Amino acid sequence: MKEIIKEVIEASPKKMITYADYMQLALYYPKKGYYMTQRQKIGKGGDFYTTSNVSDVFGKLIGKWYARKYDELELPPAICEIGAGSGRFAKAFIEGWQEQSTKTLSYYMIEKSPYHRSLQNGELAGLENVNIIHSDTLAETKMEQGLIFSNELFDAFPVHVVEKRDGVVHEVFVTSENDQLKEMKIPVSDERIRAFLDDQQLMLAEGQRIEIPLAMEPFIESIAKCLQKGILITADYGYTKEEWMHPSRRRGSLRGYFNHQQYDEILLYPGEMDLTSHVHFDALKDFGEVYGLEFVQKMRQDEFLIAAGILEELLPHQDPNPFSEASKRNRAIRSLILPGGISQSFDVVIQKKGMGKQVLKLF
Repeated sequence: MKEIIKEVIEASPKKMITYADYMQLALYYPKKGYYMTQRQKIGKGGDFYTTSNVSDVFGKLIGKWYARKYDELELPPAICEIGAGSGRFAKAFIEGWQEQSTKTLSYYMIEKSPYHRSLQNGELAGLENVNIIHSDTLAETKMEQGLIFSNELFDAFPVHVVEKRDGVVHEVFVTSENDQLKEMKIPVSDERIRAFLDDQQLMLAEGQRIEIPLAMEPFIESIAKCLQKGILITADYGYTKEEWMHPSRRRGSLRGYFNHQQYDEILLYPGEMDLTSHVHFDALKDFGEVYGLEFVQKMRQDEFLIAAGILEELLPHQDPNPFSEASKRNRAIRSLILPGGISQSFDVVIQKKGMGKQVLKLF
């Protein structure tokens, strides 16, 4: 993968590429990009964990919640999961749905990775009373109404990187020198970057670095064009404008994860490690409003899970065996909602379209 990136750099007019281009190659290049390779990425044998990988409770709970609410919200029994990963969330969601409803569920899955698609086929084999459809884009699903859900999707989007030096905002590029990938800083010339900084009112301090998610707006637009009526739930980690400006975040959030270790030097292992950056939550909200996705609320993930009824999932038991299913399930639930647990690092953003002006009673 490194050699491919070096070839792309060498073929570029200025012998350098943006960080967004680097991430696109390192993560999504056919057969060699990180997400496109045939290897485990999620869980103990991979490089990182997701909430749905920690416990099936997460997916089951949301499946039960939607089964209880879809009819009241006047939505069809349909969900599209974007970035469906291993299929574990889908399986859990479907199981939760079937515990609450006898209606046939249409489950649409959008996933670029051939490896993850193969895992999904294994996870979901033999499930009854469900219509599973794989697609590359939301437009291909032809789902115009229902629930759209994503978990840790936007944090994997390629981003541009900028840094303020000597009072001037520079874009950080990737180049090659002496067979090594390295950074090069050039004063920003991309007007889209300037517009994003202005619109989001992000005034960088000297030496401050931040990621610019230019790919977010066209993606939000594509969702809004396809969805005529429904709810959009985004679970991810990120910052508000005020949080981005905190001194502790002056070096940005772009990181690499390899064998469950965090790397600040993300040029080290192209194609071999996950690359991720925190989501600009205010931009997600603002882009949605531009394209007709009305902001409903943002809440911390543990608050969302409690509102959706996770405490009701705790199983009363007297089993002293810490390895019993009841014990393991209760520990998983506590890990999702107790202080210091994984959910305190995540937020849930809820948006709607075509649902009228009335306040939605989601819980």
